[in-house]
Amino acid sequence: MTIQTAIQLPEDVFERLQSAANELGQSPSAFIRQAIEEHIEDVEDIRRAEEALDKVKSGEMRTYSLSEAARELGLDD
Repeated sequence: MTIQTAIQLPEDVFERLQSAANELGQSPSAFIRQAIEEHIEDVEDIRRAEEALDKVKSGEMRTYSLSEAARELGLDD
């Protein structure tokens, strides 16, 4: 299911949108949808990273150096 929404853009931003979408062979709608999806993924990644950092700071989780990780994975030759 898809839901339709509308946004208002300044004319210069809309012109840039059309130009960028055309350059990639996409419709403006497809370009906007992809940009939104990528931005949402970035926000979710940041949230997960902040949660992991909080766990490290609280001692709930620890970090490993590259040499420790290699040793744990049996990759230290």
